Amino acid sequence: MALGEAGARGRLLRWPRVLLFGDSITEYSFQENGWGAYLAERLVRKCDVVNRGISGYNTRWAKLILPRLITESTSADSIVAVTIFFGANDSALKELNPKQHVPLEEYAANLKSMVQYLKSVDITADRVILITPPPLHESAWEKACLAKGDKLNRCNATTGQYAQACVQVAKECGTDVLDLWTLMQKNQDFSSYLSDGLHLSTKGNSFLAAQLWSRLENKLCALPTLLPYWRDVDHTNPEASLL
Repeated sequence: MALGEAGARGRLLRWPRVLLFGDSITEYSFQENGWGAYLAERLVRKCDVVNRGISGYNTRWAKLILPRLITESTSADSIVAVTIFFGANDSALKELNPKQHVPLEEYAANLKSMVQYLKSVDITADRVILITPPPLHESAWEKACLAKGDKLNRCNATTGQYAQACVQVAKECGTDVLDLWTLMQKNQDFSSYLSDGLHLSTKGNSFLAAQLWSRLENKLCALPTLLPYWRDVDHTNPEASLL
C-alpha cells in the first residue's frame, strides 16, 4: 500500500494540547529541570505541552497576543488545559520600571479579559489555571538589578497585592488558581525557590511542577495513551492496529 493510501485510510492523529502562557518564568520552563519539561514528560503520548512563555511581557501585552495563539476555528477544540502565569512584570514599580508596570486594577481586568476570551472560544473555566507571581526575594533581586546598573525595581509586598488580585479573578471567573506567592512563603527560607530573587531555581521549578500536576492530574488522567504499546501492534497486519 502506498503511503498516501495508508494516510487516507487512517484518522488524522491529533494530540490534545496543554498551553502554557506566561512571561519568562514560563519561557524558561522547558530548560533542564524546568516545570514545563516535567509536565511534558508526564504527559508524553497523551498531550503536547506547548510553551508560549514570552520573557518580559505583562498582561497588557499578553491579552493582545492570546487571540493570535488560540482561535475557535483552528485550535481551541484540541486544548485540554491552559495556564495563565503573569504578574511578575506587571507588579514592577511604576517609578522605576514604567515600561513593564501595569496598575493593579488593570492587571486584574486583563486577566479577566483573557479568561473571558478563552470562554468565548469554548475553552471552559474548568480548563483554565491562573498562576500568581511567585514571591520576590528583594535582596537577591537587588543584586541582580545592580549588576545591570539598575535599582531594585520590585518589592515583595507589591507582588503580593498582584497575587491576591489573581486569586480574586480566579474566584470571580470560576477557574482554578495556584497561589504560588502564598504557598512558597510557607517555607521560611523561600529564597531557595528562586535563582536570582525573581526567577525559579531547580527547587522552585520542582515545587511549581508538583503543585500544578496535582491540579492537572485529575483533569487529564482520563486521556488515553495515543497509539498502542508496541507489543500490542499486530506485526502481521500493522494496519489493523495503527489505522
